[in-house]
Amino acid sequence: MISTERIPNNVDLDGNKRLQRALEHWQPKYLEWWRDMGPEGFQNHHQVYLRTATSVDSDGWAHFEFVKLPDYRWGIFLAEPVPNRTIGFGDSFGKPVWHEVPGEFRNQLRRLIVTQGDTEPASVEQQRQLGAKCPSLYDLRNLFQVNVEEGRHLWAMVYLLHSYFGRDGRDEAEELLLRTSGNQDKPRILEAFNEPIDNWLDFFMFTMFTDRDGKSQLMSLSESSLDPLARTTRFMLTEEAHHMFVGETGISRILERTCQLMKESKGLAEDVRQQGGIDLEMIQRHLNFWFSRSLDLHGSEVSSNAASYFANGLKGRAREETYEDHRIADAVYDMEVYEDGRLSQNEVPMRNAMNEVLRDWYVGDCLAGVIRWNKILEQYGLSDRLYLPDKKFSRSIGIFSGFHFDPKGNSVSVEEWERRRGDWLPVRADKDYLKSIMVEPIYEPGVFANYIAPPRRGINRMPLNFEYVRTES
Repeated sequence: MISTERIPNNVDLDGNKRLQRALEHWQPKYLEWWRDMGPEGFQNHHQVYLRTATSVDSDGWAHFEFVKLPDYRWGIFLAEPVPNRTIGFGDSFGKPVWHEVPGEFRNQLRRLIVTQGDTEPASVEQQRQLGAKCPSLYDLRNLFQVNVEEGRHLWAMVYLLHSYFGRDGRDEAEELLLRTSGNQDKPRILEAFNEPIDNWLDFFMFTMFTDRDGKSQLMSLSESSLDPLARTTRFMLTEEAHHMFVGETGISRILERTCQLMKESKGLAEDVRQQGGIDLEMIQRHLNFWFSRSLDLHGSEVSSNAASYFANGLKGRAREETYEDHRIADAVYDMEVYEDGRLSQNEVPMRNAMNEVLRDWYVGDCLAGVIRWNKILEQYGLSDRLYLPDKKFSRSIGIFSGFHFDPKGNSVSVEEWERRRGDWLPVRADKDYLKSIMVEPIYEPGVFANYIAPPRRGINRMPLNFEYVRTES
């Protein structure tokens, strides 16, 4: 029986019999998916110290307790409504927001929700085998926290599909459990969510860069004129922040340990690897890969769909309130393009460039994190610096896909690309090395793998040697 006790919520689940019946049909399939595609080897005999949202207020959204993963209480929450909220952008700027789906925008809104919803279970599937390679119980617990919250975000999107899109929504909710990351016949919708994540360097880069794309997408959807979608994504953002914290601090700790090993040796990559660390060049190659893959998630630079989403009030800009012009009917965007083998600047209607506007915001947010990483290198007296590759580098979507550019943005020939790609992107030898240093998981409380430094503090004021994941006898 679906109930508020089993599924914490603020959407009157107890009083909505139609929604109860729909979720009673969907929940067993979700739990079957979780057991089959969730964290491998940690479903039945482990208690994990997890944060569970039980309400949206400050006392309820971060309740900590030990729980078995399949027994986690995946809740449905909307942020508190904004009184007298009006549409914040587009052709209907200033009019009242919608509390039901307008018929003329039904297909577009469903597409946005399904695409967002598909990313949530995909990342759980990508990361399901990382527990057997964890660098500490602290990190294992953080992995599982990310996983269960991605599961909760799936519940949030399924709530919208069931509540506002009728039979079509119910069918889409079923399909979200049938696609699988990396499946040749039925893959996930977005390509970055079909990439394998079988080591912790990839995991931390993914949560740093790909989850940061998730943040920018959720911020855009939180501006939506469909108020239930806006409120749902606003609350999701409170949890997404922890995912990016896991990624950014995970890389920070790897960098700190790498710096320590470099100081102990001659500072060469080979010496760091001989001591079981991860050298800066390998870190940069993985940064290049995940940043470029995540840039693709924003879509084509010039997009009629993006223009339509903005004009119709379906998806806005991150922090729309910081802009002066909320209609941008006549504004243009000065866009870099590549034509006839040359780079040039073209003026594009701003609405058609909305994906690029969001991508610019995303790049700035990523850059702030890389600057923080470089402060670690500076503190250890190293001259090396990490950097974001140019937006044109290694793109699979948009106007630069099909062409080759180096990380600085210079055009290179096919031959040069093939010769240098191993300098710029991860290669099989990188993956083999990472596998070799992560072959033995660390399950002893307070102990950390050699390639990563301990964090500054534990979770929820707990000590670092706290047993964040307990094995039942």
